[in-house]
Amino acid sequence: ERTGEQLREALTTAGVSVGTINVTSPTSFRIEGVPQDKDVEFRRIAEEQTATNYERSSGVGGAYDFTMRPNIARGLREQTMIQAQDTIDRRVNEFGVTEPNIATHGDDGDQLLVQLPGVSDIARAKNLIQSPALLEIKLVEGGPAPNREALLQAHNGQVPSDMEVVTGASDSTTGDGSTSYYLVRKVAAVTGSDLRTASVGLDENSRPAVMFSLKPDGARKFGQVTGSNVGRHLAVVLDDRVQSYARIESRIGAEGRIAGGFNQEEAADLALKLRSGALPASMTYLEERLIGPTLGADSIRSGVTAALAGLVLVVLFMLAYYKLSGINAILAMIVNLIILLGMMAYFGAAMSLPGIAGFILTMGMGVDSNVLIFERIKEELAANRGARAAVSASFDRVFWTLFDTHVTSLIAAAFLFQFGTGPIRGFATTLFVGLISNLFTSIFVSRTLFEFILSRRPANAQALSI
Repeated sequence: ERTGEQLREALTTAGVSVGTINVTSPTSFRIEGVPQDKDVEFRRIAEEQTATNYERSSGVGGAYDFTMRPNIARGLREQTMIQAQDTIDRRVNEFGVTEPNIATHGDDGDQLLVQLPGVSDIARAKNLIQSPALLEIKLVEGGPAPNREALLQAHNGQVPSDMEVVTGASDSTTGDGSTSYYLVRKVAAVTGSDLRTASVGLDENSRPAVMFSLKPDGARKFGQVTGSNVGRHLAVVLDDRVQSYARIESRIGAEGRIAGGFNQEEAADLALKLRSGALPASMTYLEERLIGPTLGADSIRSGVTAALAGLVLVVLFMLAYYKLSGINAILAMIVNLIILLGMMAYFGAAMSLPGIAGFILTMGMGVDSNVLIFERIKEELAANRGARAAVSASFDRVFWTLFDTHVTSLIAAAFLFQFGTGPIRGFATTLFVGLISNLFTSIFVSRTLFEFILSRRPANAQALSI
């Protein structure tokens, strides 16, 4: 449809008038009524507009068929699946789902499997996933009218080939529920791809609305259309339904508003869908399953058991190898884990199996940091320095080593979170928070414990249980 309308605009600009343009299949369209004296000009323009993606064949009576090339159709199908997967991933992540999993499914690769752990409002999640969120701002040529017949009276009951009929609420600002009909241009002045961002705001009646801003190119196109059509009406069309209808009072730039009688949740969901982008194709639900946490609970229990067993063995090793100083490392590690759990609760992160893996890794890195410090203290004591001097020098000299190792690990965790799927992001979140808390506890908490113990001893004390 879009290719056909773009070709019509190019022909009209060149002074070539044609009859009808009809879409005959998802991959082909037909143009009829090409004047014989304009046939050469038509062929030239059609070649410029469609040669890359379409094959052209001629019929009788000035008719031409355009069929999408097989490699273009195949690439479009593959691109559609990738774009749909990315769009749904952005939507469910903004929706706040913990560790979602979106993957291609089925033998033909034209299905998506979406797993949303912990979602209770299933209807809202399905609406977010399924809604195409195709935004178009179009010039209104007629309406609103109470029915289709009244709308098309001025056009002898026929829809002009470059226009289409869409429906919407008769009063989009109040959403009174009655349906009106609008005649709008097929080609949109601005589409959702021109959006830069969308957010929730208030209209002039203090009702929830969606505020949007356009990219530079979209703002330029919008300014041209509104500047040359002052006094006419614009319709904001979302998924083939008019959401807002307003008169153009002056040239409009990069900012706009969609008011449609929304409540706060509906406005927030619409802004989220617009920010994440439109789905490239409509989607149909094939199957839905609601799975209980029985298997997950068993796995989590096994993971917790493994974490506790590892913690006990680490504690025993630190006490056996570093004697009373091992208590220092154990207390620092416990504070580290408390901070980690508190931060995960604050961010609403789930303790899944990947999260437990990050949790155990944080335990190991916490002990490793203390091992570096303790080994340095032993070297300083072996050089006949006092206990206080040995502790102070060790923390000062080990600080940049610890800082370096933690920063490099944080960079790796950031890339895991940015490019990983749901479970990988869960692991990266736990690791990221654990690294930050570990750097704090290994430097500040551990040193404070040492200084507290040494403050109760003579200033010239030489021995330290390490």
